[in-house]
Amino acid sequence: MYDHYNFDEAAAYQIELAKQLKFQPVGKIQTIAGADISFNKNSTTMYAGIVILSYPGMVLKSFALETYETSFPYKAGFLGFKEVPALLKVWELISNKPDVVVLDGNGILHPRRMGVASHFGILANHSTIGCAKSLLHGKNHQPENVRLSTAEIKNNTGEMLGFALRTKINCAPVYISAGHLITQEESLHVIKKSVRNYRIPEPTRLAHNLVNDFRLGKLKAGFHEVAPSLTLF
Repeated sequence: MYDHYNFDEAAAYQIELAKQLKFQPVGKIQTIAGADISFNKNSTTMYAGIVILSYPGMVLKSFALETYETSFPYKAGFLGFKEVPALLKVWELISNKPDVVVLDGNGILHPRRMGVASHFGILANHSTIGCAKSLLHGKNHQPENVRLSTAEIKNNTGEMLGFALRTKINCAPVYISAGHLITQEESLHVIKKSVRNYRIPEPTRLAHNLVNDFRLGKLKAGFHEVAPSLTLF
């Protein structure tokens, strides 16, 4: 999908995509998804997965898995070009779409306001949130060492791009930003409600575990319903 792009062309495309961004309340949320990718080093095969959970209960309801081939290289700031095509392929397997999707990466907390969550959100025309493990862009004051404490992240002009969220004490924060079709404040609220006993919120934590099992051959491609009593992770 993007293998023919060079980084200059990719950056220009991100700037154009960013013109389509919209931020509005989602409203009532009953289901939430987590999306992630796994791959072997130096391999062109992406193992992509989306898990769907109840919200705010965080009960796993279903998941979808698929592979995708891409030669687009990894480079900070261009994650969407490597991961979004694979995630869109998985998205097509899901008939009953979740209310919001959390991606392991940034939303508008990005030099061109086009992290993987914003990129996916625009192409899928769906509400998305970015939840990144490292700070790619912007400046912030570290949150207090208190569970669910936050600090705003701003750019050099003072624009608020997202939040640093302390999900566990004595643990590095995660970085939350709106992707598309959701507000910054609602994004933060949703992630706070999705945190359990781990640093990473449940949607992307479960997606991460699932795609790794998929890559290792423990799970098969396709859409899978989960029995109510079954716990995978």
